[in-house]
Amino acid sequence: MAKKKRVMIFIVVGIIVVVLVFFLNYMIRVNNYQKDVSSMTFSNIDISKIADGTYIGECNVDFIYAKVEVTVMDGAMTKIDLLEHKNEKGASAEIITDDIIQHQQIDVDAISGATNSSKVIKMAVENALSTK
Repeated sequence: MAKKKRVMIFIVVGIIVVVLVFFLNYMIRVNNYQKDVSSMTFSNIDISKIADGTYIGECNVDFIYAKVEVTVMDGAMTKIDLLEHKNEKGASAEIITDDIIQHQQIDVDAISGATNSSKVIKMAVENALSTK
């Protein structure tokens, strides 16, 4: 009977340790994600100096990922296609591409309630244009 009790205690302790390790790993990922998003800054890219073409850019901060295709024609962004957007509650940020095109700049106001996704999408656009 004592042997069964020890085995059960060992199993319970093992399960607790595994749960704690997964929880700690998750909390580290959340902390890194928050740091990455809060430290994002945007450059003032001169769109008029970018050659006509279609450019792909992406941004990944673990919990949010965006991949965009930006079309530049005659010194202006004419189209931004959101190819991928992995998000938690930030789907409403997807309309930010319209604001970027309307203002012809990347650093536009974030979409309320979807600030982190807005930042990630804007960074994906900047990454597309800054590689050219």
